[in-house]
Amino acid sequence: MRHFDVVIVGGGSSGIACAASLLRRRPRLGICLIEPATEHYYQPGWTLVGAGVFSPSHTVRPMRSVIPDGVAWERQAAAGFDPDNDEVLLQDGSRMRYRALVAAPGLKLDWQAIPGLAEALGQHGVTSNYRYDLAPYTWKLVQGLRGGKALFTQPPMPIKCAGAPQKAMYLSADHWRRHGTLAQTRIEFHNAGGVLFGVPAYVPALMEYVTRYGIGLNFGSTLVAVDGPGRTATFARTDGDGKRTETVQPFDMLHVCPPQTAPDFIRASPLAAASGWIDVDPATLRHARWSNIFALGDAAGTTNAKTAAAARKQAPVVAENVIATLEKKPLSAAYDGYGSCPLTVERGKIVLAEFGYGGKLLPSFPTWLIDGRRPSRLAWYLKSEALPAIYWKGMLKGREWLTAPRRLEPAQS
Repeated sequence: MRHFDVVIVGGGSSGIACAASLLRRRPRLGICLIEPATEHYYQPGWTLVGAGVFSPSHTVRPMRSVIPDGVAWERQAAAGFDPDNDEVLLQDGSRMRYRALVAAPGLKLDWQAIPGLAEALGQHGVTSNYRYDLAPYTWKLVQGLRGGKALFTQPPMPIKCAGAPQKAMYLSADHWRRHGTLAQTRIEFHNAGGVLFGVPAYVPALMEYVTRYGIGLNFGSTLVAVDGPGRTATFARTDGDGKRTETVQPFDMLHVCPPQTAPDFIRASPLAAASGWIDVDPATLRHARWSNIFALGDAAGTTNAKTAAAARKQAPVVAENVIATLEKKPLSAAYDGYGSCPLTVERGKIVLAEFGYGGKLLPSFPTWLIDGRRPSRLAWYLKSEALPAIYWKGMLKGREWLTAPRRLEPAQS
């Protein structure tokens, strides 16, 4: 059986960033990354692929090129955990032992949860920017629509990047506005939740664009079935008395954000809380039951927005606390729930939502430079030019720009 100081499950943004942050602090640490995929994706870029701003190739690199030098790569999936024996179970039936475990497996996009959806994707006007291969189809549909009905959906929370369903909608509407077809296009947003955005400070700016584009808002409306060949979508609502009603809507374009859960092997593991997500302390990101296990990224059972920006802030916290655990020292680093959602309200402008636990505003810039509550051209430049470079050359390399962890009081560790 192989032994490592740290085993990291997951080679997405969280896992790679954490590995890089660990090596920045302890270059000789023995780390193994468990990840079956051979390509690594910059998922925040898919919104811009779906709007014709980025090419798909701009958002993908070989996995080997982003794994830090000195990190062993186990090219198969993790299948389970034996935390009482400090072991990870691998898909081939073997086991790997660790001194500390970092779980960063991401989440599951549950396309199969909506009958008819998986079969319809990529044809019949059904698309999603939540998949690398489908974002170009989004752009094809947007360009080809000359009027008709465009539906955009958002499932129950939590989801990866809660603003992404709206981003696709606003950028599509802006294209139709610029090309003179918006007046002939009926746009509807079907949101399973009850509000446009979970942090009220950003809603007024978003509502201005909802009005500008003539978008029909449908709260409490959940996509439950898709008939691709028939080009219809079925939505369900439940009233205050628990009565469920369904309506069938025709469409010319349907952009779907799928339901999302923790990965199956996480939900079935001892690491999971009742919710299915990994049971961790929201500040230290240490597991509630095993002191040498940490989690970050989308699978962590925290209430922050599930975004790459959150992972960028979480990685240094986990790195510092893992090292403290290995060295038998008190934990010192805390995560404040920071997440960022650059809401692309039109081509060239963004409402830069930055917030932490409880919806507390956590702006990175002074308001005279970027006021996140208002659409900004500088925020668009940040999204389209600066953030991809920060991701590839900073976050994944352990360069922790503007990510210094909050310090814990000794009694809290």
